[in-house]
Amino acid sequence: MGALTKLFGRFRARAAEKLGERDGDEAKETWLVAGLGNPGERYRRTRHNLGFMVIDHLAHKLNAGPAVAKFEARVAQAQLNARARLLLVQPQTFYNQSGRSVAAVARYFRVPQQRLIVVHDDLDLEAGRLKIIARGSDAGNRGVRSLHAAFGSTEIARVRLGIGRPKPNRDPVEFVLYQMSEAELAAMREVIERAAQAVEAIIRDGVAAAMNLYNQRG
Repeated sequence: MGALTKLFGRFRARAAEKLGERDGDEAKETWLVAGLGNPGERYRRTRHNLGFMVIDHLAHKLNAGPAVAKFEARVAQAQLNARARLLLVQPQTFYNQSGRSVAAVARYFRVPQQRLIVVHDDLDLEAGRLKIIARGSDAGNRGVRSLHAAFGSTEIARVRLGIGRPKPNRDPVEFVLYQMSEAELAAMREVIERAAQAVEAIIRDGVAAAMNLYNQRG
């Protein structure tokens, strides 16, 4: 535990070090990107864990450092560009209590809400569709509801990954927690990649520009 504390202390120092420091005329910024999901092998291949999958994809793509267990989350650090540091967060509180963990990480690293991006699955979008929103109601998503309660605001940028509704005779809870087959996972890989690109676009170009680019149908 002592070694872990020291490791996380060094991690925090790197991520939060001199946030006002200038690179030329530009200020460095730390962004928090949280993917929603449930911890454990039982949930790893479920639709409810698409948020986790996007975080894993970003971590691999950006060559992130090792994840550290802290604040009821797995947290890894990555660099998007010379200006933007990323905290890639997978809450370990279980989906419906995600806000508690994400808010704790944001407070510790002093990340303002304007630099928070949440990625999650969405029953109300057809499977494979992606939509970015800058604010909005939770629409019954308890993980999002938890985030809104923890931050005291619905103005949180979100990347929603459509999974569609199950057939009428199928329980929605069972649908989102069902282990997907290899074929079903393969069908989701494109939207996972696009979601990772959408996160980068929000950070690089702003949420409005990213919405214009990624919220188009087809």
